[in-house]
Amino acid sequence: MREKKRKSKKWLWITLSIIGLLVAGTGGYAFYLWKTATDTVASIHEDIGREKSEKRTEKVEFKEQDPISILLMGVDERKGDRGRSDSLILLSVNPNKQSTQMVSIPRDTRTEIIGKGKQDKINHAYAFGGTEMAIATVENFLDVPVDYFVKVNMESFKDTVDTVGGVEVNNTLDFSYGGFDFPKGKITLNGEKALAYTRMRYDDTRGDFGRQERQRQVIEAVIQKGANITSVTKFGDMFGVVRENVTTNLTFDEMWDIQANYKAATKKLDQFQVEGTGDRIDGIYYYLVNEDTRTELSNQLKEHLEISSNTASTN
Repeated sequence: MREKKRKSKKWLWITLSIIGLLVAGTGGYAFYLWKTATDTVASIHEDIGREKSEKRTEKVEFKEQDPISILLMGVDERKGDRGRSDSLILLSVNPNKQSTQMVSIPRDTRTEIIGKGKQDKINHAYAFGGTEMAIATVENFLDVPVDYFVKVNMESFKDTVDTVGGVEVNNTLDFSYGGFDFPKGKITLNGEKALAYTRMRYDDTRGDFGRQERQRQVIEAVIQKGANITSVTKFGDMFGVVRENVTTNLTFDEMWDIQANYKAATKKLDQFQVEGTGDRIDGIYYYLVNEDTRTELSNQLKEHLEISSNTASTN
């Protein structure tokens, strides 16, 4: 495992921040924003048919500040195509330890696809069986519960960036992609450029990890820019983007409870990348994670989630 620490934590809370900034408002806008926010959250709710993960003995209680896990899925959905989960990030949120851990799972990670009974790339789970199969596969791979999920259509990067009037990021790699040039240094991105910026990976020696970093840059920039929105028209546009591109099993009340009871978890952020090696099997590229590495990571997450580590799944 390779650990990274970043000073900024805001992007991590995309789970709640997109909704949270939409709820913000004063004066005559307050009721409008509140009502529209509750309606929006209701419209993006996706019921996956369970009250708790099978890897939990009891349901988490927000008011007790039980540590929770949230799976962020960035999917590339287009008309007539469910797409694949191009980004999988598991957040372990522990207000008691005043910390959050984030584990980025490479899309090409080879593991058992739960419900298919075969080994394949982990991002194929979503293509095969949607949200439920993706969650079950991640739970099996890391042997920890996934309590909640937030799924974002990566196509929404374009609409979201345009809605906030463009964003500025600090690019660390000189490259061209999708008909655009991206020189090193601070660059301004509109929606089309942001989408291309977050999709490139083959010309980056870091591969998927480099692309995930660029995605995080854009998400953070959107949240920082969006937090300064005061126009009710812009708020309306943002609600529209969320309705069209985000789904979650979190209810509005649960989001509110998390905001109220889990703020302490933002004090410390540790980021981890799953260590492995790339190889080809039957001519197909996979990212291979050995069992010792997987078990070590699993036990680390269990300790952070304050659950038993006396069992581990087999992959």
